[in-house]
Amino acid sequence: MIITTQRDLVQRHLESGRSITPLEALRLYGCFRLSACIWTLKHKHGMNIETTMIEEDGKRFAEYSLVD
Repeated sequence: MIITTQRDLVQRHLESGRSITPLEALRLYGCFRLSACIWTLKHKHGMNIETTMIEEDGKRFAEYSLVD
């Protein structure tokens, strides 16, 4: 039996060339703590992930994408 973690799902999402926001991570993968997954991918798995701050309707949130 193969167990896929939320971190694995987020990693595959980024590796497919798509960016991800916290709301997308929650909707797609049930991931409430996207920033924790991103931290692990960056610092423990060496992925080069870029963070862009987005502001919409007076609210700010992060969008993460993989940098080649």
